[in-house]
Amino acid sequence: QVQLVESGGGSVQAGGSLRLSCVISGYIYSRLCMGWFRQAPGKERQGVAHVDPGDRLSYVDSVKGRFTISKDNAKNTLYLQMNSLKPDDSAMYYCAARDCTSGQYDYWGQGTQVTVSS
Repeated sequence: QVQLVESGGGSVQAGGSLRLSCVISGYIYSRLCMGWFRQAPGKERQGVAHVDPGDRLSYVDSVKGRFTISKDNAKNTLYLQMNSLKPDDSAMYYCAARDCTSGQYDYWGQGTQVTVSS
């Protein structure tokens, strides 16, 4: 059974930084495509950043230059470094994973709250 456990959310002032972590177990980690999503109240879930087994990265435009997705294969851990945070970044953040042959993310963490105050 695939399990994803996030940590690292919290409350910060605008301009601050947070690093989210997601430990993934129960799958062949090296075959996973992984990503971070967020959902704010009343808004649709949004893909924020993605990484594939070849370390190809992608970001939604609104976080480019501020957020960095990375992974530590030895620790089976996915990270999201978030710098220059803005109030609009406030949301519940979820890590997700899928077999890269699948068209959709099948595995999700429980979420971690990020709140950015102005």
